[in-house]
Amino acid sequence: MSEKMSNAPVYYALAQAQFNPVTAMKKYVSDIQDILRRDGYTLFEAQEVTQLQFIAAPGEIVAEPKLIPTHTWLITKADRTSGFVLSQTSLIYHTTHYEMSDKFISELLCGLKAIHDVVTLDHLSRLGLRYLDAILPHSNEKVDLYLVNGLHGVEFGAAQRYSLIESVFETSSGPLLPKGTLVARVHRATSQLGYPPDMVPNGLLPMPRFENTNVISHAIIDTDHFVEGIMALDFNQIKDQYVNLHSTSKDAFNAMITEYARKTWA
Repeated sequence: MSEKMSNAPVYYALAQAQFNPVTAMKKYVSDIQDILRRDGYTLFEAQEVTQLQFIAAPGEIVAEPKLIPTHTWLITKADRTSGFVLSQTSLIYHTTHYEMSDKFISELLCGLKAIHDVVTLDHLSRLGLRYLDAILPHSNEKVDLYLVNGLHGVEFGAAQRYSLIESVFETSSGPLLPKGTLVARVHRATSQLGYPPDMVPNGLLPMPRFENTNVISHAIIDTDHFVEGIMALDFNQIKDQYVNLHSTSKDAFNAMITEYARKTWA
């Protein structure tokens, strides 16, 4: 996640903004897509997923299960390195070719401004950044070389298939909301490099060095930092909020890795 790393381990990153529901979003998608198309996001795909929801009618105690269709729209660069995922309540900017935080945040803001220009949003309700960093040790190394002692987990002689260490922190978040939440996870597994089940790069292609990796003992550092609450559409403050989210995420990442890791990825 550090911009100074020439061999940075981040292999997937996303920035999310949730906003007031726009139930007629389908009507506006073509105008939003046209703005983003001119910024290089030329691929477009509409997706519909049916979700099971339990909805109670007025005056009823028992909620009845109903199948509710949800719509999302993928607006992606032609090389499939980055793109947007738009829904009636949120915008995600995601990339498998992360470079620098300034560019990453500015692309999300460009997408959010495009939506606001078309539909006139009222407020935001959630801002978040999430990063996945891959620890893929060389053949003569162990994962523990890259992680600080408190993240080495349990060892008693048996072969470990999978482990998860998770910590949750309250953070000082920025100008729009005073407090945020940071979830830091370390996934360890013996397998090919993959993704947590709730974070799949829909429509994107991985960097070649992270594609079809060998089955090895490895780890994924997963940092998820977000704020929730009603926030006004002040884009300067939104940018500052994201910068703060990124800075604290970077601090958490650096607290989890060793000096050996920093030198290896520098």
